[in-house]
Amino acid sequence: MKKFVMAALGGTLAGAVVTTQFAGPLLAQQAAPESTVYEQLDLFGDIFERIRAQYVEEVDSAELIEAAINGMLTSLDPHSSYLPPQDFDDMQVQTRGEFGGLGIEVTQEEGFVKVVSPIDGTPADLAGIAAGDFITHVDGESVLGLNLDEAVELMRGPVGSEIIITVVREGAEEPFDVTIVRDTIKLTAVRSRLVGNTAVLRVTTFNDQTYPNLEAELEKSIEELGGIDNLNGVVLDLRNNPGGLLNQAIAVSDAFLDAGEIVSTRGRDPQDSGRFNANEGDLIDGKPLVVLINGGSASASEIVAGALQDHRRAIVVGTKSFGKGSVQTVMPLAGNGAMRLTTARYYTPSGRSIQALGVSPDIVVQQPLRLPGEDAEETEARTTRSEADLRGSLSNDSMTEDERLQAQEEQRKAEEAAQLREEDYQLAYAVDILKGLSALGSGN
Repeated sequence: MKKFVMAALGGTLAGAVVTTQFAGPLLAQQAAPESTVYEQLDLFGDIFERIRAQYVEEVDSAELIEAAINGMLTSLDPHSSYLPPQDFDDMQVQTRGEFGGLGIEVTQEEGFVKVVSPIDGTPADLAGIAAGDFITHVDGESVLGLNLDEAVELMRGPVGSEIIITVVREGAEEPFDVTIVRDTIKLTAVRSRLVGNTAVLRVTTFNDQTYPNLEAELEKSIEELGGIDNLNGVVLDLRNNPGGLLNQAIAVSDAFLDAGEIVSTRGRDPQDSGRFNANEGDLIDGKPLVVLINGGSASASEIVAGALQDHRRAIVVGTKSFGKGSVQTVMPLAGNGAMRLTTARYYTPSGRSIQALGVSPDIVVQQPLRLPGEDAEETEARTTRSEADLRGSLSNDSMTEDERLQAQEEQRKAEEAAQLREEDYQLAYAVDILKGLSALGSGN
């Protein structure tokens, strides 16, 4: 039976306060001091039959059993759960990179749905949903008291349909509504761009396509630069990446490591324990590497950041990551459903567990909050006059035409860098680090 080993996010169970009426000695068995497992299973069967026979409304037996199974699993930890056949199918489709929905990865905290991260370019991302947001209502219906699967089910719907979610955000005085139109989510696992001579690899998820995409995008960037000798380094952007497949996290780490341990897993069952080591070969031949993380970087993202940080292969920049240090195994079950069960903890090469702690960056860089109109005002404030702007100023007659063109090119690059700092301060900081390292290297 095939198993899927993942570092994915799951749900937790929120309790509900109910009014109770006792009817006979049904629960007396719970007090028995030496109840065996079989006696407890008999108790379960007794309760199940009484619900079917005496509940105020007729119940669906299959749904009742499914709810009991899911309750058992979600009582263990936030990431263990039962996947009914449709959910299991959806999960397998998601790992292949295309599915319908809003485009957010969520977990549950204090009974509410918490956004781990929006996925780049999806309806939720375009609507302004941010990592750390709490979703309290879906189309006016409270999610308090629902488990994560039930809350997610509320957010599902046909592509093109509209949904209104109520969001509580740190720093916002009042909850606010966000209207989102559901769409087909096509995940591009890796996108690349060049900032000067720096290749920026934006990794949005760890699905089946992540490593092949990363390798292809890196090759494309190196080709655009005219060869690896012109590359001054790589920024691996893992911000708001909620994780995914463990094997892809290992492959991405291995892409920049020549040797050594990447991650180890330790479970109660020896089969769930193991060590994964890097193979010889670094895709960028030891060029400098900066990894960007934030509070939306979880699971597989943290495996990569932790491995590269422990080996001192990369400088980790940004803010502390999410802190999910457990591994889930998805086990197909009879009836076409599956069980997602936490089977191990993972550890970085130095032996540290980041469970509930996260990966701490080597350099903490906050992303400044932007207020409406702030960019324009800042740009205007930075605009200053120079000698060249003065009427009748002397020209520089000592520069050759080539020198003048080089000066203009340097000025253009400086203006691009300033623009990047306004658009994405953390990324600009990472690029500046690589520029500095490149300058030091060229001076040796």
